[in-house]
Amino acid sequence: MSNQHSASAKQKKLSAIRRADPYLERELAKYDYPLPSREYILQALGEQGVPVAFERLCQLLDVKPAEHEDFARRLGAMARAAQLLQNRRGDWLIPDKADLVRGRVEGHPDGFGFLIPDEKGSADLFLPEKEMAKVLHGDRAIARVVGIDRKGRPEGKIVEVTERANARVVGRVHQEHGVWFVVAENRRISQDILLAPPDRKTPKPTPGQVVVVELVEQPSKQSQPIGRVVEILGNYADPGMEIEIALRKHELPFEFSRAALGETRKLPDEVRKADWKGREDLTQLPLVTIDGETARDFDDAVYCERQGKGYRLIVAIADVSHYVPPGSALDKEAFDRGNSVYFPRRVIPMLPEKLSNGLCSLNPNVERLCMACDMQLSATGEIGSYRFYPAVMWSHARLTYTEVAAAIYDRDAKTRKKLKALVPHLETLDAVFRVLLNARHKRGAIDFETVETRMVFDDLGKIERIEPYERNDAHRLIEECMLAANVCASDFLKERGHPALYRIHEGPTPERLAKLRDFLGTFGLNLGGGDSPEAKDYAKLIDAIQGRPDKQLLQTVMLRSLRQAIYSPDNVGHFGLAYESYTHFTSPIRRYPDLLIHRAIKSALVARRYEPGDWSDIGLHCSATERRADEATRDVEAWLKCFYMQDRIGEVFEGSISAVVPFGIFVALDRVFVEGLVHVSELGQDYFHFDEKAHAMVGERTGTRFRLSDRVSVRLVRVDLDQNKIDFRLAGRIDAQGNVGVDKHKTKR
Repeated sequence: MSNQHSASAKQKKLSAIRRADPYLERELAKYDYPLPSREYILQALGEQGVPVAFERLCQLLDVKPAEHEDFARRLGAMARAAQLLQNRRGDWLIPDKADLVRGRVEGHPDGFGFLIPDEKGSADLFLPEKEMAKVLHGDRAIARVVGIDRKGRPEGKIVEVTERANARVVGRVHQEHGVWFVVAENRRISQDILLAPPDRKTPKPTPGQVVVVELVEQPSKQSQPIGRVVEILGNYADPGMEIEIALRKHELPFEFSRAALGETRKLPDEVRKADWKGREDLTQLPLVTIDGETARDFDDAVYCERQGKGYRLIVAIADVSHYVPPGSALDKEAFDRGNSVYFPRRVIPMLPEKLSNGLCSLNPNVERLCMACDMQLSATGEIGSYRFYPAVMWSHARLTYTEVAAAIYDRDAKTRKKLKALVPHLETLDAVFRVLLNARHKRGAIDFETVETRMVFDDLGKIERIEPYERNDAHRLIEECMLAANVCASDFLKERGHPALYRIHEGPTPERLAKLRDFLGTFGLNLGGGDSPEAKDYAKLIDAIQGRPDKQLLQTVMLRSLRQAIYSPDNVGHFGLAYESYTHFTSPIRRYPDLLIHRAIKSALVARRYEPGDWSDIGLHCSATERRADEATRDVEAWLKCFYMQDRIGEVFEGSISAVVPFGIFVALDRVFVEGLVHVSELGQDYFHFDEKAHAMVGERTGTRFRLSDRVSVRLVRVDLDQNKIDFRLAGRIDAQGNVGVDKHKTKR
């Protein structure tokens, strides 16, 4: 009552104009004598309908002279948040009222760029090269719409840069006519960065070296960006340099903070007796890990036994949450990273090695803390009951996919003898895998056929060869066990009304669906499900096209019609896996969302609620770190492939068209597993046009068509290590019988 009286007393001291502020009570809760709220300022400006001078705005809102300084600071804060803008006369206005657009700058390697508006549904603004000279890729800015460019796109002019995104940039040093500058590795930053004269403390690079520069002056209308060298990484072709560049280019955290390392040092080297409290003892169960040969962090172990006509399946997952409490330095580090990043020959872990490869990893023949998902499955693969509980386990073996496949599927006598004690358990695991696989087919999950590859390196860290990596049934066995545990985790939290970060995968957008149906129609095919197809409709079509010579083409177009899976608290299901509810629980060593799910399950087990913050924001962050990791690994692999191919210029290869774009076709080579571009000018003596609907390039005069998945023969003509590009020239077409025909429409030289 006294608080209400106090607030009322404060209100009486304000004028009628100030009391009309609709957010006055909120401001009074923060300040004794509050300034007009941001909303009230916007309302006043909106009512005027024109830009307003500072003095006039003070009059409108009854801001006293003694408050002018604080009020000016509030307006400045609103300007930095892009809520307000000052024109050249210094008057204040609302950006939306002046055809102004707020957004993020996206640069293009050719020098132009776009402003991606914050407001969803708004068209991107084209920024010509002279406008991009004022900003760098990633900056936030306000732009004015000034017209339409020659391609019919709205064109923008930068009015103000509200936030700079690049404090440091990685790139290569160049020297021309006595001028030293750095060309950024991120090709979306097209401006050269001038180097400030070095002082005694500044590292002194040589031309061609890769460096990190700190920007001491951002670009403007009058000047280029200026930087100072803060780190010399080395020469461009040094082993591992491609990873060092990717780490900095994509701003991947790769060094743990002192605080996180300090917390790690305090952790024990092994499970202590005190850690057993409240846990079930699973040490006598022959749980085993099954992973790849090079794996070092073991998140999951499995065990299965027959129970009547069904099965008992236990999936034990490393209990990372026991050692990484919310709010700790380790937790902050894991959140910032979002996930481990797996480069060829190097891993950037989400957690320090003592945890990721030691204390949390389910290494063989040592006690480890785990969270168990204990499931009862029917003979048809239906999950009946399940329960989650903290436990202590003992991995009885560190197995690989190769040896499990040899023992169970190839019936290799030597391997079966080596794993003699475990073979019966592995065969039971295989039996439960078979029923889970049948349930998967019955559910209608989509199962696209893809070829995975791996790089084999020489002693210098460069690619010796690239080879296909075939997933055997041992891979699929573990995958099905993990899917079952993830589904149970999702169901457990959903049934208890506990918020969670779901792994969601939405179906195709109406636009993508319409394009897919049009494309399939040209082949006399139809995707069932009407306006809302389900995964089983895709699965039925995949089954129907088996054995067709154009199967790869059809499957590729179907795959590209689907959206990307993301993390979100809004449970809309997983389209591809045909699950109504799905989350990630099985990899907390290398994925932050899984760690959150473990904490949520533990809280729900004791009827508590775990709230790490805004689940939506966390989902967006984790989805972004996942994309960041994918982009970084693609960069590294692309550079390694370029380095691998640079000595093979002039050679002819066979391959398939992997993508069709307005400027040409991309070709994926057989056996070499490298992709490159055949530019439209290299397709033949004709005007070729991009047919988006047919996924083809079509010659205007000859009618020659180059369509997705067509077989072609190409000659390697150029490798650009600077831009990670491989260029081919068309050498011929390959017919259905595999015969190579010389291209009749080759471009004359």
